[in-house]
Amino acid sequence: MGKALEERQIYIEDNQLISQIFGQLDENAKLIKKELGVDLSLRNGNIVVRGEGFLAELGERLIYRLIDIIKVQKRLSKQELRYTIQLILEGKEEGIKDLLNDVVCITASGKTIKPKTLGQKRYIDSIKKNDIVFGIGPAGTGKTYLAMAMAVSAFKNKEVNRIVLTRPAVEAGESLGFLPGDLQDKVDPYLRPIYDALFDILGGESYMKLMEKNLIEVAPLAYMRGRTLDSSYVILDEAQNTTNEQMKMFLTRLGFGSKAIITGDITQIDLSKNRTSGLVTVKSILSDIEGIDFVYLTKRDIVRHPLVQKIIAAYERHEEGKK
Repeated sequence: MGKALEERQIYIEDNQLISQIFGQLDENAKLIKKELGVDLSLRNGNIVVRGEGFLAELGERLIYRLIDIIKVQKRLSKQELRYTIQLILEGKEEGIKDLLNDVVCITASGKTIKPKTLGQKRYIDSIKKNDIVFGIGPAGTGKTYLAMAMAVSAFKNKEVNRIVLTRPAVEAGESLGFLPGDLQDKVDPYLRPIYDALFDILGGESYMKLMEKNLIEVAPLAYMRGRTLDSSYVILDEAQNTTNEQMKMFLTRLGFGSKAIITGDITQIDLSKNRTSGLVTVKSILSDIEGIDFVYLTKRDIVRHPLVQKIIAAYERHEEGKK
């Protein structure tokens, strides 16, 4: 026999809140049942949570957290619902309030950029405290986008005079020599994700003005050699494709009043097999230096389509099986 079913009732005056919690065609309620094992229903203006044993209490805690999210954001995404259920199951839901209150910046279109997971919150906090931060983790964890949002925020607050964004132009399966145009034309496809993120955060007009004034510079890593970057917010993206020499060269460009964020995914290295990734070896060299921090994001911090988490987990199992 199963455990006795328990009920918890939560009175909510706002019908809009109730609608957001249940979701269109009750899709959120169905997801909650699938992931947490509790039923949601409406009775006399109350949301009724019904489940076995301790699950009813977890369901009640979940509803109160969802109310917090919806009151602040006026909406509830599937990713936020799934992540909140995850935190409830682990007893870590207190962290949700920190996520709701930590605004990094507001985009030109009025969208609020804030950390969406506890891992992203640790990443943002580390960037605030340290001058050099390594953000390491799989695709979709917001490593680069959040770093850019922090850079734009620092620039707008006049903490730095310019933003420098760079990434190595590693030939991933195609030769640069076969691409049309001059060197800048050839490396632009590698820098396109950076342009796109900047455009999204700043808006077209501000983006073009700042680029024209050279207050924002987007360039391949090779262009950094021999320079000193003072009063700058410098972001090195796709750092897993740097060699040890390139990583050292980049880190020693940092001048007074500057901050550097290095992002990458050590499972996606495109270097030839006889070359070691600078991102893989750098922790053993710099981990004991104050002012430098390493933040590791995981598949749990992925904020893309929920299938992305499952795809990465499947590949991890495949790689483990091969080992």
